[in-house]
Amino acid sequence: MKLSQIGEETLLESIRKTFSHCSRNIVHGIGDDAAVLRQSSKYLFVSTDMMVEGIHFNLRFITPYQLGFKLVTVTVSDMYAMGCTPQYLLLNIGLHKDTTKHFINTFFAGIQAALLKYNCDLIGGDLSSVRRDISLSAVSIGGGKKILSRKGAQPGEKIYVTGFLGDAACGLELLKRMNKPVPITCSNTSRIQSFKGLSRKILQPLLKRHLLPDLKKPAPFVKHASSMMDISDGLLIDISRLCKESKVGAKIYSDKIPVSSELRNASIKLGLSCQKLALTGGEDYELLFTSPRELKRGAYHIGDIVESGTVLIGKNGQETPFSPEGYQHFL
Repeated sequence: MKLSQIGEETLLESIRKTFSHCSRNIVHGIGDDAAVLRQSSKYLFVSTDMMVEGIHFNLRFITPYQLGFKLVTVTVSDMYAMGCTPQYLLLNIGLHKDTTKHFINTFFAGIQAALLKYNCDLIGGDLSSVRRDISLSAVSIGGGKKILSRKGAQPGEKIYVTGFLGDAACGLELLKRMNKPVPITCSNTSRIQSFKGLSRKILQPLLKRHLLPDLKKPAPFVKHASSMMDISDGLLIDISRLCKESKVGAKIYSDKIPVSSELRNASIKLGLSCQKLALTGGEDYELLFTSPRELKRGAYHIGDIVESGTVLIGKNGQETPFSPEGYQHFL
């Protein structure tokens, strides 16, 4: 049987069962955004992420600077998703022998910008040559006193997200239609020009969300949250994963999902479904968490945890069961 028939979720579950035996120092192992190890009075968090050319990125749509920045950001996001403060990174980089010095210099400039933004130190890694496609991975290490995993959600609790959904997916669709990189950096977005009748003001947050995501720190929500993860593959698939780990269900209210005005305008011009982008679009890297408390600021209440089942509730109150739709490898 091929991976395309097995699927990412089944493969991960098989790995998890095979390596389920853990030492006493492993508090939280395979199956979440980061592993957690016991270290005297606090916990040590470790997470890793891969970015492979042709799968996670296309050099026709992303600059070396943006690639370096995003490589650091996606692994920091996993640490934030556990309520942890990342401190150190290891990078593993596989490049083709014909890679130019300019590419390398700008790639590391993006890495440095992200490390400064998230107050992390690069402490090592590995370099390798590749025959064709670039292969990148990052390992993040950090500490914390509380573990926020995908387990812990209870019926009756509220579901929150920390920001607009769908912007990153729309940004990627824009880049595909532009068919060229947009050479913006964290400090300079002046090179964005109007496209398809969409002004720079509309394009900027959408493109920046995909190319240079700006993470929300978990600190304001840690003490209130019972479970947490980041939205990397899409709201529906990620809330389904949280529900599976917590052995609960969820009701999501479609009219409560936060959507930016820029996404609404762009989706009309591009002939896209604004709701579909918000529900299934990946790489927003907003925090998704549950809490027994009603939070007044900093997060949007989008649903409620129930005993079982996953349903989407429309404006008219109609309930529609939803499947874990979003990005999955091998399918």
